Formats: sequence, structure tokens, C-alpha cells
Amino acid sequence: MTLELWELGALVLAGTVGGMLNVMAGGGSIITVPVMIFLGVPGPVANGTNRIAILAQNVSAIATFRKLGRSYIKLSLSLTACAIPGAALGAWMGASLAGDTFNTVLALVMLIVLVLMFTGRSAPHSSADEPKNLLLGHLLMVLAGFWGGFIQIGVGFILMPILNRVMGLDLVATNVYKVFIAGGYTVVALLVFAINSDLLWLIGGVLAIGNSLGGYLGAKLTISRGEKLIRPVLALAIFAMVVRLLFFS
Repeated sequence: MTLELWELGALVLAGTVGGMLNVMAGGGSIITVPVMIFLGVPGPVANGTNRIAILAQNVSAIATFRKLGRSYIKLSLSLTACAIPGAALGAWMGASLAGDTFNTVLALVMLIVLVLMFTGRSAPHSSADEPKNLLLGHLLMVLAGFWGGFIQIGVGFILMPILNRVMGLDLVATNVYKVFIAGGYTVVALLVFAINSDLLWLIGGVLAIGNSLGGYLGAKLTISRGEKLIRPVLALAIFAMVVRLLFFS
């Protein structure tokens, strides 16, 4: 598949915006996947190809967080290990519900997440190395991994309540853990998609350039601006996703 210059630019721009959103909150795939579909990529192929860019984005964000002194390898590895089986199963299942039905279900899930993130009580904030409710957090990672392997869209909104509300991490540490977990299970999901479906590596590679830049920028903003920026970005991203799914699908 050959690409015009404007198509290359559109992919890089979509990847940059999507990568920033994914690192700081979530929902960036609601931008990148539709852009690929607009360029003529079939939906299931776009879903798989998007994982190429997601992997590059998270590698970029992990490296940036590490340079800025934020890296929690031990717990990140155990949480990722729990997410991987779910991601493998989700990616293997591949097919989703009918489009309209899936969009409605996804919108309802995002509304629930919005309520959970901004109402009620969470576990008291703990240090990034000693979160609360470790067993429950690890169990929930299996379900989060399944969602990420299955469709990817909105997985950040699933991971953040687990890390922030259940395990008591502040939103900066939440994002550091989130990109590591998503990067880890995406390796497995990408392999499953590569084996079981067609991937457009050129499009995925161009998109990855933008996502890598977005991952870097998102990580820098997460550390420099902290929760004061993450919280409103998270709320706006979830709200925009719900509106997009319910009224512009």
C-alpha cells in the first residue's frame, strides 16, 4: 500500500496526539484507528496494525520516565505478567461485537470508569514502591490485559482506576506503571495478531513515529505538570470518547 505525502503527515500527526493521550490518560487509539480506516485500512487490520505504534509509544515513554528517575521494575514486571495471559486470549479472540453494539458497550464502560475515577473513596495514596491491595490489583490486571489484547481502545481508562483507585498510586506513578504494563502485553498481542491476521507494517511504522514522539511528550508532561494536568486531561479524554462512540460512530 503506497502512501501520499499528506497521508504520511496525517498518520504522524494522529500518532503524536494519540501517543500523548495514551500516556497521560488513554483513548489515543480512538484517533489513530479511525485515521487508518479513513485511509482505507479495514477495521480488523487497523486494530492489529495499531499495536505496532502502541508498542513504540510505550517503549518511548518507558525510556523517558526512566531518564527522569521514574522506574519501578519489580512490581511493573509482576503486574505485566498477570496482564499477558489476558492479552493473549483477547488478541486471539480478535473479532469484536457488531460495531454499533460494541460502541455502546464501550461508551457505558467508559462512563463507569469516569464515575469511579472522580467519585467515592480510593485506597489511601501510597508510595510508588508499596501500593495497596496487591492481590486484587494483580487479579484485575488479567481482565485489563484481556481488554487491551482484544480491542486496545480505552485500555488506559481501565488500567488507571486499578492502579489509582484500587492500589492507591498517585496519578504520576499510575502513568509510569501503565506504560510499562501496556508495553509488555502489547508485545504478546502484536505477535498474536501478526500470526493470525494481516498487518500493514509500513502504515504501522509511520504511525509509530508519531506515537513515539507523543509517548515522549506525554511522559515529560506527566512528570513536569503532575496530577494537576493529568486529572483534567483524563476527564476530557473519557468524555470525548463517550461522545464520539455514542453520537459520531
